[in-house]
Amino acid sequence: MSPGAVVAGPDLLESRYRAPLVILTSADLPFLLPPAGGLAGPAGEAGGPNADTDGAVADCAVLAVVAAPVDGTVVVSDRGQRACAGVGVDAEQLIENEGFRADTGGVLVVPLSRTERPWRLMLLGVGSGEVADWRAAGAALARRAGAKGRPLVVADLDADRAHAFVEGFSLGSYRLADAVSGAPSDGDRAAATTAPGAEVPGAAGGSTGPTEAAADGPDAAVAAGAAVAADSRADRVVVLSVEQAGEPAVAEAVRRARAIADAVCLARDLINMPSLIKTPHWFAEQARRVGTEAGLEVTVLTHEDLIREGFGGLVAVGGGSPRPPCLVRLTYDGPPAPAGAVPGHRVLVGKGITFDSGGLSLKPSVSMASMKTDMSGAAAVLGAMTALGDLAVPGRVTALLCLAENMIGASAVRPGDVITCWGGTTVEVLNTDAEGRLVLADGLAYAAATLEPDQMVDLATLTGAITVALGRRTAGLFASDDTLAAELAAASATAGERVWRLPLTEEYRPAIDSPVADLANIGRALDVNGGSITAALFLREFTAGRPWAHLDIAGTARADSDDGEISRGGTGWGVRTLLAYLAGAGTAEA
Repeated sequence: MSPGAVVAGPDLLESRYRAPLVILTSADLPFLLPPAGGLAGPAGEAGGPNADTDGAVADCAVLAVVAAPVDGTVVVSDRGQRACAGVGVDAEQLIENEGFRADTGGVLVVPLSRTERPWRLMLLGVGSGEVADWRAAGAALARRAGAKGRPLVVADLDADRAHAFVEGFSLGSYRLADAVSGAPSDGDRAAATTAPGAEVPGAAGGSTGPTEAAADGPDAAVAAGAAVAADSRADRVVVLSVEQAGEPAVAEAVRRARAIADAVCLARDLINMPSLIKTPHWFAEQARRVGTEAGLEVTVLTHEDLIREGFGGLVAVGGGSPRPPCLVRLTYDGPPAPAGAVPGHRVLVGKGITFDSGGLSLKPSVSMASMKTDMSGAAAVLGAMTALGDLAVPGRVTALLCLAENMIGASAVRPGDVITCWGGTTVEVLNTDAEGRLVLADGLAYAAATLEPDQMVDLATLTGAITVALGRRTAGLFASDDTLAAELAAASATAGERVWRLPLTEEYRPAIDSPVADLANIGRALDVNGGSITAALFLREFTAGRPWAHLDIAGTARADSDDGEISRGGTGWGVRTLLAYLAGAGTAEA
């Protein structure tokens, strides 16, 4: 095999995780359906005696009932108590006997001695009942129910909490794409094979599949089951029994939650793909395919294009690898903004180092082991872009994915080299392991000069220093514009992703001066430390004074274990924040 050979592998986009299908119903006990064959209608039609169709809802192995502490007493709703009674359990007595406190994400599992489903009862705690509590509860249920434990959830919740619960459940259900793990698909996907002849309105179409808002009664639940059979892309199914099932706001909230979760999990699958397969070219092709499917305009600049157009940062960083760099541009034109909102043209720039050895400034082996994830910023940007159409995000959004592999080679950039980034700024490369800022410099300079952005936001796993400062669950936010910073902070709070704004300390700016170039890529003139700050100050030099923000996600982009809605490996951090920001959750009015 030649050094630059591309290793063929399973198709990521065909095998990747899809958000669970959500069936909404207001029936008290929708799992108590007539047995197969007991409904009129020819086989294969909604309501007909087809096991794949009827069983989609009837095959709920887990009954989950929500409980919450109120004034020191754990309370289960009347509907929840009736559901428990339907499987022979006194909810109040169970809570008293077990001392269940219904803390956020707390789960009490009770095996049921029944021949028919469900076979397990779970009391699910939502704590104080805030939106974040419901998100955590959804994730907890996904993990405790297991891959094949299709749950029926009895709850009373509004649209915001339905969104959070479904989002948490979807993200907590995440599993590696078959293309990443090499495992054959199983579980609910196998059970969700399309029934011959089944036709369900709305089952085809959008990237996230249908969400059915069913009326009361078993007939409606069976009709919803036909939607499960028609959506073979859904990896899991959850039945949500709520009194508000008929409210359009709740159905819309569930639909949006699934779209967002799907985008996050696309980013996770891209991040988790081994770098043997994940070359810059491979990543660009995935972006082209998924972007086109999402209705985006996609342009890929090849290595030759980058050289011709002066993208010196990308060319230098990718010079040591036989797998050349490229840049992907994706453009979205959305509907007009609501009255009073002025989104303008937002540009997103993502760092996409598909593997980072550190270059000639070689990383220690321990630090290198996780470097297939060094393209997490680009993955989050791509994931967010694919969901814009589904969410009807207003305004124009352009994304730039700066893709390269930082390797050792005869043509690798050397410490002490001076390179010219896009636009003419020269940079003395003192450390080849500070490469992310070089590819971002090209993207930011190009965007500022040619795209006329009203706001620019970049995402990057940029510095180890940010992890020391903020840990693994908080991203660093730097911004040249207070309004943009406030919008992103509000968006992150809405999305359930935490950011902390850090200063662009002007006294540190001389640290990146160079005697032989316009800038140095690491601090040298002053021993100021503050590596995350000096990196952000470096990036600011390429923004031409336009409103700009930088999210350093080196700590949040990867996780060593499952934690709530966060899954081990690539987390997809930033997709939810970007979508909340672009959708206007934090947009200031004119």
